[in-house]
Amino acid sequence: MTTFLKFVHIATISVWAAGLVCLPFLFAQRKDVAHPDALNRLHAMVRFFYVVILSPAAFVAVGSGTGLIFLRSTFEPWFALKLALVGMMVMIHILSGLLILKLFDESARYSTLRFVIVTGGTLTVVSAILGVVSAKPIIDVSRLTPDWLAPGQLSEVVGNMMGWDFQ
Repeated sequence: MTTFLKFVHIATISVWAAGLVCLPFLFAQRKDVAHPDALNRLHAMVRFFYVVILSPAAFVAVGSGTGLIFLRSTFEPWFALKLALVGMMVMIHILSGLLILKLFDESARYSTLRFVIVTGGTLTVVSAILGVVSAKPIIDVSRLTPDWLAPGQLSEVVGNMMGWDFQ
């Protein structure tokens, strides 16, 4: 079961990541389209790509990854870093979907600077995820936050924030 789930996870992450990298290229096609019919066809194609291919791949990737967490019991600091990077990928996905809604108005534009930033950012996040998963770096959390892991520290932090006295 773990092998099958891992295969599904890797396959859907690949589709999702590739799709997020492709979206800015599709968005850039917007500047070359002037005719309303051509604009509607491009919009329909981009929406189809996002709704029928990208979003289901993202959903299955996150779902299969969640299943793998429980099957493999992966509770390491590098894994928390990977999840933070996947959260960034989710944000890119959501922002791309919101952009699809706005980009295909007749007066909307997609600048070259935006194209470079979004494509570079997406490639950076996807590469960072691959790097973290491949290297599985040893991260000593106790050196980063020595006091946070001490017994009773949570009640002290929350108590200070809320103005409570647990003494």
